Amino acid sequence: MSSLAELSVADRYRSAADGFARRVAGTSDWDSPTPVAQWRARDVVGHLTSWLPALVASGCEVRLDPVPSAEEDPVGAWAGLDAQIRSLLDAPATEEVVFQHEHIGRMPLPQMLDQYFTSDVLFHTWDLARATGQDDRLDEDYLAGALAGMQAQAEMIRASGQFGQEQPVPDDASVQERFFAFIGRDPRWTPPARSR
Repeated sequence: MSSLAELSVADRYRSAADGFARRVAGTSDWDSPTPVAQWRARDVVGHLTSWLPALVASGCEVRLDPVPSAEEDPVGAWAGLDAQIRSLLDAPATEEVVFQHEHIGRMPLPQMLDQYFTSDVLFHTWDLARATGQDDRLDEDYLAGALAGMQAQAEMIRASGQFGQEQPVPDDASVQERFFAFIGRDPRWTPPARSR
């Protein structure tokens, strides 16, 4: 099986999205707590389905259609956005769309989706998997590259306020554990026991 890093932009998104969709399908309690303080499982979907449409609209002429609320229908919310991103990345015309944003710069729309959304889908797959007791293993080659890139911009990343304080890990920590610790997660987090 190819590493995510070796795939085309469209295939990399499909692979990441398929993994997230499997965890969505495997979630039975959408109010489960997650490794992100104050988030429930449905809030992971809510995050992914809320920030991207606004970002896309801020930098190009493409407009994504509204999807159901993740509060009411997290399965439908994810399916609705996922289908639109797949269609965009499969359409040859999307290659010609230029995305321009004051904080991100100027790049083809597929590159922006790959750099900002595909990676976010992958990282939040771990949150949903951990919250709901599913397989949380991700592509370690991809995570190693992401970790190296983030470490090189550590000061800027911390200043953004989008990531928590780096967490300590033991010497024998895996690449995946080191990655999530770097972005502020406890890589060995498990849901608290819930009273019956």
